[in-house]
Amino acid sequence: MTVITRFAPSPTGTLHVGNIRTALHNWMFARGQDGRFLLRVDDTDGERSEERFVEAIRADLAWLGLVPDGEERQSARFDRYEARFAELKAAGRVYPAYESAQELDLKRKVLLGRGLPPVYDRAALALADADKAKFEAEGIRPHWRFRLDHDAMIEWDDLVRGPQRFDPKTMSDPVVRRADGSWLYLLPSVIDDVDMAVSHVVRGEDHVSNTATQLQMFAALGAAAPRFAHEALLTGAEGKLSKRLGSLGIAHFRELGIEPQALIALLARLGTSDPVEPLVDVAPLVASFDFARFGRAPARFDEEELAQLNARIVHQLGFDAVRDRLPAGMGPAGWEAIRPNLSTVAEAADWWQVVEGPVAATIPEEDRAFLALAAGIAEGIDWSDPWPELTGALKAATGRKGRALFLPLRLALTGREHGPDMAALLPLIGKENALARLGSA
Repeated sequence: MTVITRFAPSPTGTLHVGNIRTALHNWMFARGQDGRFLLRVDDTDGERSEERFVEAIRADLAWLGLVPDGEERQSARFDRYEARFAELKAAGRVYPAYESAQELDLKRKVLLGRGLPPVYDRAALALADADKAKFEAEGIRPHWRFRLDHDAMIEWDDLVRGPQRFDPKTMSDPVVRRADGSWLYLLPSVIDDVDMAVSHVVRGEDHVSNTATQLQMFAALGAAAPRFAHEALLTGAEGKLSKRLGSLGIAHFRELGIEPQALIALLARLGTSDPVEPLVDVAPLVASFDFARFGRAPARFDEEELAQLNARIVHQLGFDAVRDRLPAGMGPAGWEAIRPNLSTVAEAADWWQVVEGPVAATIPEEDRAFLALAAGIAEGIDWSDPWPELTGALKAATGRKGRALFLPLRLALTGREHGPDMAALLPLIGKENALARLGSA
């Protein structure tokens, strides 16, 4: 069997961090099994779906390196849904229901008031043809429900949650089509999974009850069901479900300077027993991906952890990986010198300004004579490796060492108390600029 997974976003907005995690895990599992990863655009909602969001979804996946092996659009498959719906209708597995939203709401409230689960009472199944004709004559169009088989327990072995068991008698027959003819999520998704030969459905645990009903839909269509993996949902750093997570998307992370490798490294292992590591290469993440390592506890997403991971990723990036994002004039030596002090690639511009100047420094009075001496020594040293030459000569001449030796030089040369290794930075500043800065100080 070829492993085929799918990521199925609705283009009614941009991807948020929870969507991204789902897409990543589908992609990783397919890649690890030499399978295929498909993108299915769930755009059956013609009013809310927008092409700009379709393009944004594709762009976000591309930025992350999650390139689909194929794409389907639900809006191009309405004829297929009609055909399979007609089969279910002929088999008596879907039926029309004429209750209004207000009537259904009242039924639910009555049941809840009696301490009973708000399960649909299947009153529509008792309607005679004359009753249906009367509703139609009054202009009341039906919505359509899938009739669950109450004679068989619904069971499956979930790849994350283990054995699952649902009694269909405790479940409402789900609405699969609205009165205006538009489709809800459940049935088109099953039809697509059958036609796309999806072998594994990886999604959040909020879909567990959907899976219970969809398993009966697969059976009603005469198709084998895929394997299911329902992952624990993400929580915020505060340890509870956070609405903020629904607003954190690729644009937000890119604006913060987050590298795609950092986002992947974090989301790949959130919720698993494996440690989060700053892995630039995705191959080890794919190789270690295993649903058996996922727990059922909510997975905690912490932006501070992501920022720290991002810095560790940046420290590993080679010049060729970032050259298009570096300031003009910065070459491999500049990147290598500055990289250890960066949290994001964008910060390289700040440090390159330190190299090119001008810089301003506030020098204590007691260090000015020392820096004047440094300027004189700097003019006569060998500039093939100037920092140890300069500091060695100054130490011998003044007896200074440690902070008293190095800090005034760093302040005068960079305008800052902390920063990249001066042995790497001073050759980039150059003799002429260094002499000018020491002289000014």
